[in-house]
Amino acid sequence: MSLCLCGSSKPADDCCNPILNGDRQAVTAEDLMRARYCAFASGRVDFLSSSLHPEHRDDHDVEATRRWAENSTWLGLRIVASEQGGEQNTDGVVEFIATFKEKGVVRHHHERSNFSRVDGEWFFVDGEPVLPETRVNQSPKIGRNDPCPCGSGKKYKKCCG
Repeated sequence: MSLCLCGSSKPADDCCNPILNGDRQAVTAEDLMRARYCAFASGRVDFLSSSLHPEHRDDHDVEATRRWAENSTWLGLRIVASEQGGEQNTDGVVEFIATFKEKGVVRHHHERSNFSRVDGEWFFVDGEPVLPETRVNQSPKIGRNDPCPCGSGKKYKKCCG
């Protein structure tokens, strides 16, 4: 029995496979997110299309999704946070990082995905990429004529600058 591709450490037949095969519905938004990752990892583009919210299917590019899924090696999923999206909710947000290799380069897709429940069934609505935070250097700026911070005794411009 193989472990589920979603990283839950559960057997695939007890985790995402029943959702992917239509044997049961996702109970939470996170369950659907995990199943969608497994669909990408296993090339189940049909599931990716059917789990998309009905109001957002018109502009869904099935072939582009298929190319991305099939031309990538999916390396792992990490759920960063879940908001709402439980059994009693109608909306939810799941933040995740999907790691994959594309054209030999390892990439990290960090996204906050929105989910909505319609007639008791969870659907993916849309997602926004999570951009890295801008870091501001808090240390004082070194001038060209200041002593080099490496400790050489030389001016910064003549040493490490």
